[in-house]
Amino acid sequence: MRFLSLEERVALSRFTVEKVADRIPVVSSGHVADRIEDQIAELKAIADTGPDAVILVSNRLAAPDEGAGTVRASFDALLAALPKDMPLGLYECPAPYRRLLTDAEIDFCAQSGRFTLLKDVSCDLNTVKRRVEIAKGSPFLICNANAAIAYPAMQASGAGFCGVMNNFHPDLYRWLQDHGHEHPDLAEELCVFLVLSAQTEPMGYPKLAKFYHKRLGTFAGTSSRAIDYDIHERFWALEAVIDRIEQGTALYRQKIAALNA
Repeated sequence: MRFLSLEERVALSRFTVEKVADRIPVVSSGHVADRIEDQIAELKAIADTGPDAVILVSNRLAAPDEGAGTVRASFDALLAALPKDMPLGLYECPAPYRRLLTDAEIDFCAQSGRFTLLKDVSCDLNTVKRRVEIAKGSPFLICNANAAIAYPAMQASGAGFCGVMNNFHPDLYRWLQDHGHEHPDLAEELCVFLVLSAQTEPMGYPKLAKFYHKRLGTFAGTSSRAIDYDIHERFWALEAVIDRIEQGTALYRQKIAALNA
Protein backbone atom coordinates (compact mmCIF):
# COMPACT_ATOMS: atom_id res chain seq x y z
CA MET A 1 0.00 0.00 0.00
CA ARG A 2 2.97 2.32 0.57
CA PHE A 3 3.66 2.20 -3.18
CA LEU A 4 0.13 3.24 -4.22
CA SER A 5 -1.34 6.71 -4.46
CA LEU A 6 -4.42 7.56 -2.40
CA GLU A 7 -6.47 7.59 -5.59
CA GLU A 8 -5.31 4.05 -6.39
CA ARG A 9 -6.03 2.79 -2.87
CA VAL A 10 -9.51 4.31 -2.97
CA ALA A 11 -10.16 2.79 -6.40
CA LEU A 12 -9.06 -0.67 -5.22
CA SER A 13 -11.25 -0.51 -2.12
CA ARG A 14 -14.27 0.67 -4.09
CA PHE A 15 -13.73 -1.99 -6.77
CA THR A 16 -13.52 -4.74 -4.15
CA VAL A 17 -16.61 -3.58 -2.26
CA GLU A 18 -18.60 -3.42 -5.49
CA LYS A 19 -17.47 -6.81 -6.81
CA VAL A 20 -17.96 -8.62 -3.48
CA ALA A 21 -21.49 -7.17 -3.27
CA ASP A 22 -22.05 -8.03 0.42
CA ARG A 23 -21.33 -11.75 -0.06
CA ILE A 24 -18.53 -11.61 2.52
CA PRO A 25 -17.17 -8.78 4.70
CA VAL A 26 -14.55 -6.47 3.18
CA VAL A 27 -11.90 -4.68 5.23
CA SER A 28 -9.82 -1.92 3.66
CA SER A 29 -6.59 -0.32 4.75
CA GLY A 30 -4.55 2.48 3.36
CA HIS A 31 -3.16 5.22 5.60
CA VAL A 32 0.51 5.63 4.83
CA ALA A 33 1.15 9.32 5.56
CA ASP A 34 3.26 10.61 8.45
CA ARG A 35 1.12 13.59 9.50
CA ILE A 36 -2.02 12.69 11.46
CA GLU A 37 -4.06 15.20 9.46
CA ASP A 38 -3.13 13.45 6.23
CA GLN A 39 -3.87 10.06 7.76
CA ILE A 40 -7.35 11.22 8.72
CA ALA A 41 -7.99 12.35 5.14
CA GLU A 42 -6.74 9.00 3.80
CA LEU A 43 -8.83 6.92 6.18
CA LYS A 44 -11.98 8.97 5.58
CA ALA A 45 -11.53 8.50 1.84
CA ILE A 46 -11.21 4.73 2.34
CA ALA A 47 -14.23 4.66 4.68
CA ASP A 48 -16.29 6.43 2.04
CA THR A 49 -15.82 3.44 -0.33
CA GLY A 50 -18.13 1.38 1.89
CA PRO A 51 -16.02 -1.41 3.46
CA ASP A 52 -17.23 -3.32 6.51
CA ALA A 53 -14.20 -2.12 8.48
CA VAL A 54 -11.26 0.24 8.03
CA ILE A 55 -7.84 -0.96 9.15
CA LEU A 56 -5.38 1.32 10.97
CA VAL A 57 -1.66 0.60 10.65
CA SER A 58 0.20 0.54 13.96
CA ASN A 59 3.46 2.04 12.67
CA ARG A 60 1.56 5.13 11.53
CA LEU A 61 0.53 5.87 15.12
CA ALA A 62 4.00 7.02 16.16
CA ALA A 63 7.53 7.31 14.79
CA PRO A 64 10.08 4.67 15.84
CA ASP A 65 11.55 6.95 18.52
CA GLU A 66 8.15 7.95 19.95
CA GLY A 67 6.43 6.11 22.77
CA ALA A 68 3.06 5.21 24.23
CA GLY A 69 1.97 8.80 24.71
CA THR A 70 2.15 9.53 21.00
CA VAL A 71 0.35 6.28 20.15
CA ARG A 72 -2.50 7.15 22.50
CA ALA A 73 -2.75 10.68 21.11
CA SER A 74 -2.96 9.26 17.59
CA PHE A 75 -5.66 6.82 18.66
CA ASP A 76 -7.67 9.66 20.20
CA ALA A 77 -7.35 11.86 17.10
CA LEU A 78 -8.25 9.08 14.65
CA LEU A 79 -11.18 7.74 16.67
CA ALA A 80 -12.60 11.23 17.02
CA ALA A 81 -12.31 11.92 13.29
CA LEU A 82 -13.59 8.63 11.82
CA PRO A 83 -17.29 7.74 11.57
CA LYS A 84 -18.52 6.36 14.91
CA ASP A 85 -20.44 3.58 13.17
CA MET A 86 -17.45 2.39 11.15
CA PRO A 87 -15.85 -0.73 12.67
CA LEU A 88 -12.07 -0.48 12.87
CA GLY A 89 -9.16 -2.88 12.82
CA LEU A 90 -5.41 -2.75 13.27
CA TYR A 91 -2.46 -4.18 11.37
CA GLU A 92 1.03 -4.38 12.85
CA CYS A 93 2.53 -3.91 9.40
CA PRO A 94 6.29 -4.69 9.43
CA ALA A 95 7.11 -2.00 6.87
CA PRO A 96 8.59 0.58 7.04
CA TYR A 97 9.10 -0.65 10.62
CA ARG A 98 7.23 -3.02 12.95
CA ARG A 99 5.44 -1.46 15.91
CA LEU A 100 3.86 -4.08 18.14
CA LEU A 101 1.04 -2.85 20.33
CA THR A 102 1.57 -2.96 24.08
CA ASP A 103 -0.76 -4.87 26.37
CA ALA A 104 -2.21 -1.55 27.53
CA GLU A 105 -2.92 -0.55 23.92
CA ILE A 106 -4.54 -3.93 23.22
CA ASP A 107 -6.74 -3.40 26.29
CA PHE A 108 -7.63 0.13 25.16
CA CYS A 109 -8.74 -1.14 21.74
CA ALA A 110 -10.74 -3.97 23.27
CA GLN A 111 -12.50 -1.74 25.80
CA SER A 112 -13.24 1.01 23.28
CA GLY A 113 -15.78 -1.15 21.45
CA ARG A 114 -14.62 0.37 18.17
CA PHE A 115 -12.16 -2.35 17.12
CA THR A 116 -13.04 -5.76 15.71
CA LEU A 117 -9.73 -7.14 14.43
CA LEU A 118 -5.99 -7.10 15.01
CA LYS A 119 -3.71 -8.54 12.33
CA ASP A 120 -1.12 -9.76 14.84
CA VAL A 121 2.49 -9.72 13.63
CA SER A 122 4.13 -10.61 16.94
CA CYS A 123 5.01 -14.02 15.43
CA ASP A 124 4.98 -15.37 18.96
CA LEU A 125 2.36 -17.83 20.21
CA ASN A 126 2.60 -16.76 23.85
CA THR A 127 1.99 -13.15 22.83
CA VAL A 128 -1.03 -14.18 20.79
CA LYS A 129 -2.45 -16.13 23.74
CA ARG A 130 -1.87 -13.23 26.13
CA ARG A 131 -3.58 -10.80 23.77
CA VAL A 132 -6.54 -13.16 23.37
CA GLU A 133 -6.96 -13.14 27.16
CA ILE A 134 -6.75 -9.35 27.32
CA ALA A 135 -9.42 -8.96 24.63
CA LYS A 136 -11.71 -11.71 25.96
CA GLY A 137 -15.35 -10.65 26.14
CA SER A 138 -14.84 -7.80 23.66
CA PRO A 139 -15.48 -7.68 19.89
CA PHE A 140 -11.70 -7.33 19.33
CA LEU A 141 -10.39 -10.52 17.66
CA ILE A 142 -6.69 -11.39 17.54
CA CYS A 143 -5.85 -12.80 14.09
CA ASN A 144 -2.32 -14.13 13.66
CA ALA A 145 -0.43 -13.47 10.40
CA ASN A 146 2.50 -15.85 10.89
CA ALA A 147 2.28 -19.25 9.16
CA ALA A 148 4.72 -20.94 11.56
CA ILE A 149 2.24 -20.64 14.45
CA ALA A 150 -0.96 -20.54 12.38
CA TYR A 151 -2.73 -23.62 13.73
CA PRO A 152 -2.04 -23.21 17.47
CA ALA A 153 -2.84 -19.49 17.15
CA MET A 154 -6.17 -20.39 15.53
CA GLN A 155 -6.86 -22.78 18.38
CA ALA A 156 -6.12 -20.05 20.89
CA SER A 157 -8.08 -17.25 19.24
CA GLY A 158 -10.71 -18.83 16.98
CA ALA A 159 -10.07 -15.87 14.69
CA GLY A 160 -8.57 -17.61 11.67
CA PHE A 161 -5.38 -16.70 9.82
CA CYS A 162 -4.48 -13.56 7.87
CA GLY A 163 -0.98 -14.20 6.55
CA VAL A 164 0.65 -13.94 3.14
CA MET A 165 0.05 -17.59 2.29
CA ASN A 166 -3.68 -16.97 2.05
CA ASN A 167 -2.73 -15.87 -1.46
CA PHE A 168 -1.78 -19.48 -2.20
CA HIS A 169 -4.08 -21.92 -0.41
CA PRO A 170 -6.57 -20.10 1.83
CA ASP A 171 -8.93 -23.08 1.82
CA LEU A 172 -6.37 -25.23 3.61
CA TYR A 173 -6.06 -22.71 6.43
CA ARG A 174 -9.85 -22.46 6.58
CA TRP A 175 -10.10 -26.24 6.87
CA LEU A 176 -7.65 -26.16 9.79
CA GLN A 177 -9.78 -23.51 11.50
CA ASP A 178 -13.08 -25.34 10.99
CA HIS A 179 -12.19 -29.03 11.00
CA GLY A 180 -8.61 -29.52 12.15
CA HIS A 181 -9.73 -30.56 15.64
CA GLU A 182 -11.82 -33.35 14.13
CA HIS A 183 -8.81 -34.85 12.30
CA PRO A 184 -5.74 -34.10 14.46
CA ASP A 185 -3.33 -36.38 12.60
CA LEU A 186 -4.11 -34.86 9.21
CA ALA A 187 -4.10 -31.38 10.74
CA GLU A 188 -0.57 -31.85 12.06
CA GLU A 189 0.61 -33.33 8.76
CA LEU A 190 -0.92 -30.42 6.86
CA CYS A 191 0.73 -27.92 9.19
CA VAL A 192 4.17 -29.23 8.24
CA PHE A 193 3.41 -28.61 4.56
CA LEU A 194 1.96 -25.15 5.23
CA VAL A 195 4.90 -24.01 7.34
CA LEU A 196 7.44 -25.24 4.80
CA SER A 197 5.53 -23.62 1.94
CA ALA A 198 5.55 -20.34 3.83
CA GLN A 199 9.34 -20.26 3.72
CA THR A 200 8.87 -18.77 0.24
CA GLU A 201 7.43 -15.57 1.73
CA PRO A 202 10.80 -13.72 1.56
CA MET A 203 11.21 -14.71 -2.10
CA GLY A 204 9.91 -11.48 -3.55
CA TYR A 205 6.40 -11.14 -2.16
CA PRO A 206 4.06 -9.68 -3.46
CA LYS A 207 5.47 -10.38 -6.92
CA LEU A 208 5.74 -14.02 -5.86
CA ALA A 209 1.99 -14.21 -5.27
CA LYS A 210 1.28 -12.51 -8.59
CA PHE A 211 3.50 -15.03 -10.33
CA TYR A 212 1.62 -17.87 -8.63
CA HIS A 213 -1.71 -16.45 -9.73
CA LYS A 214 -0.47 -15.92 -13.25
CA ARG A 215 0.17 -19.65 -13.37
CA LEU A 216 -3.39 -20.22 -12.16
CA GLY A 217 -4.76 -17.84 -14.79
CA THR A 218 -6.20 -15.32 -12.32
CA PHE A 219 -3.54 -12.63 -12.95
CA ALA A 220 -2.37 -11.39 -16.33
CA GLY A 221 0.98 -10.03 -15.16
CA THR A 222 3.45 -9.89 -12.30
CA SER A 223 4.61 -6.26 -12.25
CA SER A 224 5.22 -4.86 -8.78
CA ARG A 225 6.45 -1.48 -7.58
CA ALA A 226 7.45 -3.01 -4.25
CA ILE A 227 9.65 -5.68 -5.88
CA ASP A 228 11.56 -4.13 -8.78
CA TYR A 229 13.88 -7.08 -9.47
CA ASP A 230 13.58 -10.41 -11.29
CA ILE A 231 12.60 -12.93 -8.61
CA HIS A 232 13.66 -15.87 -10.79
CA GLU A 233 17.13 -14.42 -11.16
CA ARG A 234 17.53 -13.80 -7.45
CA PHE A 235 15.88 -16.97 -6.14
CA TRP A 236 17.23 -19.94 -8.07
CA ALA A 237 14.92 -22.89 -8.86
CA LEU A 238 11.89 -20.81 -7.88
CA GLU A 239 9.76 -22.46 -10.55
CA ALA A 240 10.54 -25.88 -9.08
CA VAL A 241 9.62 -24.68 -5.60
CA ILE A 242 6.27 -23.34 -6.84
CA ASP A 243 5.68 -26.64 -8.67
CA ARG A 244 5.99 -28.45 -5.34
CA ILE A 245 3.70 -26.01 -3.56
CA GLU A 246 1.07 -26.59 -6.25
CA GLN A 247 1.58 -30.34 -5.97
CA GLY A 248 1.29 -30.34 -2.19
CA THR A 249 -1.75 -28.08 -2.26
CA ALA A 250 -3.52 -30.45 -4.64
CA LEU A 251 -2.52 -33.44 -2.50
CA TYR A 252 -4.00 -32.02 0.69
CA ARG A 253 -7.14 -30.89 -1.07
CA GLN A 254 -7.54 -34.50 -2.20
CA LYS A 255 -6.98 -35.79 1.33
CA ILE A 256 -9.56 -33.40 2.72
CA ALA A 257 -12.05 -34.29 -0.02
CA ALA A 258 -11.56 -37.98 0.76
CA LEU A 259 -12.74 -37.41 4.33
CA ASN A 260 -16.20 -36.56 3.01
CA ALA A 261 -16.29 -39.16 0.24
